[in-house]
Amino acid sequence: MLSLGVLGIFLALGLLIFVAYRGYPVILFAPVFALLAAVMAGLPLLPTYTEVFMVKAVGYVKLYFPIFLLGAVFGKVMEDSGAARSIARGLTGTFGKNQAILAVVLTGAILTYGGVSLFVVAFAVYPFAAALFREADIPKRLVPATIALGAFTFTMDAFPGSPQIQNIIPTAYFKTTSFAAPVVGTVGGLLVAGLGLWWLYRRKNRLMAKGEGYGDHTLNEPEIMEGEKLPSFWLSLIPLVLVLGGNALFTYIVLPGWYPRSIIAQYEGLDMDQVLGIWSLILALILGVAFAVLLRWIYWRKNRESLGTEGAKSGLGLSKTLTAGAVGSLLAIMNTASEVGFGNVIASLPGFKAVADFLLTMKTSPLISEALSINILAGITGSASGGMSIALDTMGAKYLAWAQTAGIDPELLHRVASMSAGGMDTLPHNGAVITLLAICGLTHRQSYPDIFAITVIKTLAVPAIILLALVTGLV
Repeated sequence: MLSLGVLGIFLALGLLIFVAYRGYPVILFAPVFALLAAVMAGLPLLPTYTEVFMVKAVGYVKLYFPIFLLGAVFGKVMEDSGAARSIARGLTGTFGKNQAILAVVLTGAILTYGGVSLFVVAFAVYPFAAALFREADIPKRLVPATIALGAFTFTMDAFPGSPQIQNIIPTAYFKTTSFAAPVVGTVGGLLVAGLGLWWLYRRKNRLMAKGEGYGDHTLNEPEIMEGEKLPSFWLSLIPLVLVLGGNALFTYIVLPGWYPRSIIAQYEGLDMDQVLGIWSLILALILGVAFAVLLRWIYWRKNRESLGTEGAKSGLGLSKTLTAGAVGSLLAIMNTASEVGFGNVIASLPGFKAVADFLLTMKTSPLISEALSINILAGITGSASGGMSIALDTMGAKYLAWAQTAGIDPELLHRVASMSAGGMDTLPHNGAVITLLAICGLTHRQSYPDIFAITVIKTLAVPAIILLALVTGLV
């Protein structure tokens, strides 16, 4: 029965990857294939669906919906205010069209590190990425991988203080902050960025040497409006600074003493150390949204005066901007929650428990075991945050105890967990990959190989930082 259960795990994962590759909705098929694996392992069908899949999916929504919601709204307001476009234009104007790849990567990195949702960054950056690549005649097939490098890698989970959910989740398990292991995280992030840029420029040069240019594309080709008034580059950075700086302010100064112990004690099971990172980011995002809304209102008026209501790109009204951001957050979190449910069903199977027991009993460092566990689960679920949540729910306390016995700082556990989650998560069924390809008007066949190369680079960076940390003792 155990061998059949293991077969069910691989069959379910393979089918989920296949339907995602073919463009079918993961939110619909994740429970179907999860239950297939459960039945093959001998688990009852309906109890597994209602008591494992749905419970874990809803639990994920309960914990992280505010961050998805505020992140998506923040990104949409940044887009409609023109701030995102201003940052992109400022960087591309500085580096020029010959450095289009670098400019796109830096734009995505700044937006992500400033708190904009990964999904929204793809929407915000793509129009200018496409325009730059077209002007420089760089193959369009490289656009998704370029955006992915800037938004889905080093600023997502490596650089300290990142407000992205992948850097926040470990705070609840290891009682750390988003700034955990700053030296190791910075070194690891720079390694990923450097190797990723090397790969993209190498691919660009090889493809262009063969005579391939931007190509003729008609699907989702962006139109850049001429004459639009945008906030200045430095003014556009203020909302991002508010999110990043506010996150640090609330984490270290404001929230630790905000509520008296008597109030905290009224809520059974509430551990301030576990929710500090989440609460800090919620408040920081509120600051960023408030300033971005003010910026949007100012430049909406200016564009209405110069271009007219029809010409003003932000002339649809604040209510529609906020609604679009809120609706976008629903798809993002429900896709991720569905993958979390899938992964938790897989994690409940005897075959997976055998793998988990093997990883926990390995005669190696807890960092290596943690990195393997999270990478495997992130790959199974197709979600960095989902895979990490499952792994830490299942084994987080054991890893913490193991690390303390071995004299390893919990901050290092945090950073390895975050960076491992952002490794093999971007298999074809990953929701962010599916969304990114749709935005760019490209297919898996055209662009996924380069996304996968960035994924491999990200995965290989984790053992490098583990070795660095163990040899030097840096945190």
